[in-house]
Amino acid sequence: MTTPRKEGFYMPAEWKPHTATWMAWPGLVEAYEYAPQGREVAFKMAKKAYSEVAKAIARFEPVNMVAKKADVEEVKQLCGSGINVVEAELDDGWFRDSGPSFVINKTGEVAGVNWVFNGWGNKYTHEYDAKVAGEILDKFGIKRFDCPMTLEGGGIHVDGEGTLLVTENCQLNKNRNPDLSKAQVEDYLREYLNVEKIIWLNGDIPIDETDGHIDGLACFIRPGVVMASTPTDKNHPDYDVLMENLETLRNSTDAKGRKIEVVEMISPCKILENGEIFEGCFMNFYIANGGVIIPAYNFPEEDKIAFEIFKKEFPDHEIVQIDTEVLLHGGGNIHCITQQQPKPLT
Repeated sequence: MTTPRKEGFYMPAEWKPHTATWMAWPGLVEAYEYAPQGREVAFKMAKKAYSEVAKAIARFEPVNMVAKKADVEEVKQLCGSGINVVEAELDDGWFRDSGPSFVINKTGEVAGVNWVFNGWGNKYTHEYDAKVAGEILDKFGIKRFDCPMTLEGGGIHVDGEGTLLVTENCQLNKNRNPDLSKAQVEDYLREYLNVEKIIWLNGDIPIDETDGHIDGLACFIRPGVVMASTPTDKNHPDYDVLMENLETLRNSTDAKGRKIEVVEMISPCKILENGEIFEGCFMNFYIANGGVIIPAYNFPEEDKIAFEIFKKEFPDHEIVQIDTEVLLHGGGNIHCITQQQPKPLT
C-alpha cells in the first residue's frame, strides 16, 4: 500500500503559504446541549461566529465553506459573497477533524490524507462526516491517501521539518484505535505525515470532549518553538497536566536536534452561573497568509494579554481577535473549524 512518505509527500507547517482555507458549516444543534444560553440560542450564535471567522480569514486567503444543500443559502447570507460555498452532505462543522489533512511534495503536487473519522470515539453522529474528506478530495481531483487509522486533524500538529506533537489520551484512546499499539500508531503517523520525531504530551483534560486534542494544548509557531497552554494559577483545574506538558516540551528536542523553546500562553478559567467550569483556550487559533485569527472569551484582561502575546510572537502578521466563546461550549474553537490547504512548492 502506498503512503505519503513512500511518494515523498509531507505535511508542511501551518505558517507556510496556503492556497486556501477549508471550513464546514455547523449542523448539529446537539453539540451545544450544555451551553449556558440554551442550545438553540447557542447554535445560532455559533453560526454567526463561523461566519465571522470565515470573513476574517477571507481577508488573507480564499475560503471554501462546505455546506449541505439545505444550508447553502444561509451560508451565502451570513458569510457574504467573499466565501466560496462547496455543496456536500455533512453532519457538523468541525472540519479540522473530519476534513482531509493536506500534504505536499517537492515537485509541486498537493494531496490529502483521508483518515478514518468516528465522531470523536462515537460520541456524535458522523455518517456523512466520515465520508466528506474523501468526497472533497475526489470532487476537486486531489490525490487521495486513505489511512486505515482513526484520527482527527485537531489531534496532530507538525513543524513541517519532521516533528509531530500528539497526545496519548486522544491518539491511544481505545475509542479510536483499540487494536493498535503505540508503536503501530507511530508507524502510521510517520507514514502518512512523513515525520521523524513524535513528541507525546498529556491530554488528560476531563472536560474536553475530544479526549485531549493537541490543538487545545500546544502547537509549533516557528521551527524549534512551541506555544503551550499555561495555567494562570494553581487553582486551574488542569494545572498538573499543563505543567507536566511544559516540562516535557522543555526537555525535548525536535527532529533537527534543536532544543524546544516554549512560549507560554495563558489559560484562564471561570465558573459560570450554571456551575460549569469554563476554560479560555487561546491555543485554538489559526495562522492564515499574513494573519492570525485568535479567540476572545469575554475575559477583558486575559483577552488583551493573549492578543499582546500573539502580536509579539507573530510580528509579520495582523492579529485578528474574534469573540468565539460560544464555540467552546460546542466542543472546540477557531482551529477546530479550519483546515489549511498548503500552496504547492514551485
